[in-house]
Order: sequence, then C-alpha cells, then structure tokens
Amino acid sequence: MTHTEDGGECCAPMDGSSLCPEATEADERLFAAITSTGLDEAARARVVTPAVVQPAQEAVLAVHWHPEFVPMDLIRRRIEASYPAMRTRLIIPTQHNELMEYGPYSGVEVDCYSRGFNQKVQILLHFRTERLAEASALKSMLAHTLSYRSSQLFDYLRAVTGEDEAILSAAARETGAEEEIVALARVLCRKLSALVEKQRDSLAQDAFKNKLVRNFVDGHRPLLGDRLVNRVQVFLKAVKQMVKAQFPLTYFYRTTEFIEEARALGGGVVIPHPEQFWPILLAEYDVDGYEVWNPQSQRYTEFLINVLYEKNRRKAAGERRMLVFMGDDTHMGEKTLPAANGNSCKTRREIGLQPAWDDISIGKKLIIADMDRVRVIEEYAARLDG
Repeated sequence: MTHTEDGGECCAPMDGSSLCPEATEADERLFAAITSTGLDEAARARVVTPAVVQPAQEAVLAVHWHPEFVPMDLIRRRIEASYPAMRTRLIIPTQHNELMEYGPYSGVEVDCYSRGFNQKVQILLHFRTERLAEASALKSMLAHTLSYRSSQLFDYLRAVTGEDEAILSAAARETGAEEEIVALARVLCRKLSALVEKQRDSLAQDAFKNKLVRNFVDGHRPLLGDRLVNRVQVFLKAVKQMVKAQFPLTYFYRTTEFIEEARALGGGVVIPHPEQFWPILLAEYDVDGYEVWNPQSQRYTEFLINVLYEKNRRKAAGERRMLVFMGDDTHMGEKTLPAANGNSCKTRREIGLQPAWDDISIGKKLIIADMDRVRVIEEYAARLDG
C-alpha cells in the first residue's frame, strides 16, 4: 500500500506523471523531517548501539569522522560500547569546515584550493582545544568556506530545475535517463527548491548540503516506488558531479594558507583521500602524515605506505617523520536512520573501525615503515600537546 501526496492511500506506486508540480503539505512534512536535527528515542537508541563491537581492540585512532548533528554525549557512548577494552585513544572529530570538540582535542576537515595543480583538496586539521581561544582568523576562514561550499546546493538545484540544459542533456546521455526521468527529477527539485527558499533564513548553514536532494528524493519512495526513485537518483548523481566539476575553485582559501594558520596555533595537518588527489603527494606540504586507507580509498594502501616510508628514509636525523593514518570517514547522521533508509556505504562505517591495521599483507608494510596504531597515536598526540 502506498500513499498519495495529500496523505490518502493508493494501491500502487505512481509513475511520476501525475505528481503535483507544487510543494504539498506532505512535501513540507518530508522537508521538516530531513532538515530536523532533533532525535527521537528510536534514533537515539540507534546512535548509542554500535553495529560492530571490537571486544579486543585496545587502541583507537579516529581523526577523520563527522559528528554532523548528533550530540557528542551519544557519540561517546557509542564509541565506548564499540571498544570495551579501549586503553589508548586519539579521537578527534572533523566536521566539514566547522571546528568541533571531543575531549581535549578539536578538529575540522577543510575544503581548500591547491593552486599549483588547480584542484580542490581537503585537509584535516587537529588542535588542542585550549589553543583555539585565539583562533579568530582560522574561524573566519572556516565560516567563509562553509558558506561558499553550501552555495553549491543552489547551483545543483538550478541546474536540475532547468537553467542548465547542457548539464541535463549530458547527464541524461551518461546515465541513459529517459525524458520521464529527467522530468520527474526536475519536478522533485523544483519542489525542494521552493521549500529551501521558503525556509532559507531559518535553517542552519549546515543544512544546505547536496545530500538534501538525495534525502528529499528518497522520501518519495513510498509514493513513486524504488525502481523509479533509483533511476532518478542515478541521473541526479551525474548532474551533481558535473555541477561540482564546474564549481569555481578560486574562492576557496589556498591549502598553504590553512596549513600556515594551523601551524601558528600548534595544530596538526593530515592529508585525507590522497589517492583522489595524486598531485598532493608531490606538493611537499608541511603536513604530519597521509591517510593511506579509508572506506573510500583502499586501492593504493600498500603503495602509499611505501611512499611515506621513502619520504621518511630521506629525512635528516632528528627531522620529524611523516605518519601513517587511516580514517573511517564515519558520518554519524547516518546512524540516526533506520537501516533501510540510510546510505548503505556510509552506514557500515564506524568511528575507529579501520581493519587495514590488522591486515596481514598491509601489516608487513607497516612493520617495515615502523608504524602501528599505538605508535601513531602517541607520536601525533605528542605533537598536538607539545
């Protein structure tokens, strides 16, 4: 049994052609649900109950994960339940372009621009929290970046709703989307665009993310059916990637500017996703290390460990070595959703869950590089505390 947009029942999913082109009360309820940061008891229970428990893991390194709107006390309960034997830890949140605190440390994942190879990259910055009292310049840079990054959602919606026919045509060709799929995507995004504009001044800046489109479209599954919604999602993902490729990069702060500001505050710098930003391995930025594994970046783990080993081998005696990091890239907002509603790839991630540390083949490379979880935790914490 499915439901019509006004709340009535119908016997089968709609084909999309009779979808109301204007935002309805049902759309408003859906929009309120996907932008709400409040958690009911069921959502809170999902957050504090880990899907995976590591009863024997004593060292937890987690310096790349996103709290999103989930309260930190609930996250702490989940972590403690996940690692009952935890003794050694370094746990630092890295919200996109927004500093957040966990225990004595704070962190952020920053979008920035590497001019030398004309590409947007991301870097992780980590700090002792007390050192951020004088971080007005850094906080201003992050606020600018967060606002600018959020504007991408509006470019995305404008592209779908008909202001960039070239992108729509290209995305349709790439995904094999028929006219009905393009038309349905346009109707859904027009509804969403109207709702966003209506509440633009009352919503937090962090609400304006590209995943708002995904979540709004997914909310129409009971009405349209999985098959139709899945086809729309494939088409929209292609549009999103094309919009992102055209997004002007020069408005971002340069990578070196963020690194210099972090170093002035005694912060640490880690490069995540290096396999996505190959030239960054050659840039010789002043960083503490590279992330060699995360759920999105696993193909070149052993190669990247070798790269860091060779960099360290060439360093002069006493010079600070590059550290091996692994990131779980967990998005805690996914943990608030029923299993059937989340992004399956992100739902499986857990803070501190990095099985590559225990992989036999990778372990050989780590031994040669003189790296393990405990050693990285101790060395990096000493740098942040020093």
